[in-house]
Amino acid sequence: MKVVFVCGPFTAHNAWDIECNIRRAEEVAYHVAMVGASPLCPHANTRFFEGTMTPEFWYSATMELMKRCDALITVEGWERSKGARREIDEAGHRPVFNTIGALDSWLRVHERVEIQKEIPLSKRQEKE
Repeated sequence: MKVVFVCGPFTAHNAWDIECNIRRAEEVAYHVAMVGASPLCPHANTRFFEGTMTPEFWYSATMELMKRCDALITVEGWERSKGARREIDEAGHRPVFNTIGALDSWLRVHERVEIQKEIPLSKRQEKE
C-alpha cells in the first residue's frame, strides 16, 4: 500500500483558522483513503500541539514524515504555506498531486505494475 503525505497549511492567525486548515487536510486525507492509499496527515497528528515546540521543530518533523512517503497530495491554499512549500520543494522523486483524480490514476497504474512484479514471468506470458 502506498503512503500519501497530505501537504497543506496548518498555522493561521487564530485557533479557528487553524482548525479550518486541519479539517480541510483531514477531508483530503479521507479521500486519499477512499482511493486506496494510506494518508499521512500531520495536521491531525499535531492538532493540539500548537505552541508546544518551535515552528522549526515542526517543519523538521513534518519534513521527515514526508520523506518516508511515496507521494504527496496538496490541500487548497498550500501555496500560501511556508511549510507546505518547503515540503513540495523537497519532494524529490516523489510525485505531487493536486487532485484526488490524478492520485487515483497514478495509484491504478502503479498497482498494476506492482501486481505484475508479483507474478512470475512464465505466468505473465501465459496470461498474455
